[in-house]
Amino acid sequence: MLYLTLRQYSYVVAVAEAGSLTAAAAVLHVSQPSLSVAITRAEDRLGQRIFVRGKGTAIAITPFGYRLVEQARHLLRLARDIENGSEAETPFVLSCFEDIAPWYLAPALEALKAAFPAMTFRGEEGRFTDLASGLAEGRADLVISYDLGFGSDFKRLKLKDVAPVAFVAADHPFAAAGSLELHQLAGCQLILFNEDLSMGHMRDLFTQLGLEMRVAHKTTSLEMMRSLAAHGAGVGISYSKPPVDISYDGKPLVTVPITTPQAVAEIVLIWSGLSKTHPQRAEIVDVLASL
Repeated sequence: MLYLTLRQYSYVVAVAEAGSLTAAAAVLHVSQPSLSVAITRAEDRLGQRIFVRGKGTAIAITPFGYRLVEQARHLLRLARDIENGSEAETPFVLSCFEDIAPWYLAPALEALKAAFPAMTFRGEEGRFTDLASGLAEGRADLVISYDLGFGSDFKRLKLKDVAPVAFVAADHPFAAAGSLELHQLAGCQLILFNEDLSMGHMRDLFTQLGLEMRVAHKTTSLEMMRSLAAHGAGVGISYSKPPVDISYDGKPLVTVPITTPQAVAEIVLIWSGLSKTHPQRAEIVDVLASL
């Protein structure tokens, strides 16, 4: 429970700015004795002196007092912004599913900064559950992601369709294939992402097609998946396709498109249908949709 009120903090700031209790009391329209009592109670609560006060001498601010006054000013500004509904200083947050962020986030932020030079934008990455909670709790304004884990309270705009690819070692039998169907991967040792929704999506896809899914490895990153595939540990499946066919550890691998129609997924722009509409959200959505 907070002991000091915003009014008491405003008293502290007023005394610091006026330089005396008498002058501050006149500005605040309170009596000098009541202002003195309020300052004393604040000092007692905080356990340190804010001001050095003496009869016939000017008020001096202690080192602790200087720090407190600056923090109190910031607190009062935040309180005014909250009360007035001001979001002028709040950056617009664009979040992106971390597996596709290297392809989408930086270009999106660049385009937004060019289109809205007066606004401040911040980019963030996250997993599906993090992105959904960020939107629901107001920590993110828009999300670029696959449409997994977002409930009916969220609004969506399709950006594009993407098909998965398979990563295999250079000497794997599938390396010479121009493309693959998911049924060709049934029974293979698969390397998949260790993310509940991503894993669930792939499991549902195999079940829908009546295929057996054998998982040999679960990874938390695309590059770990590619490294394992390059070393012959199995076949990696991902919707992200780096432009080079070599793993981080220098091992060659082959990326083969998967052409099964049911495997196509959507990359979407998502926002909360329950949040207050940002005054420029429609224009921001238009910019992102045109990328």
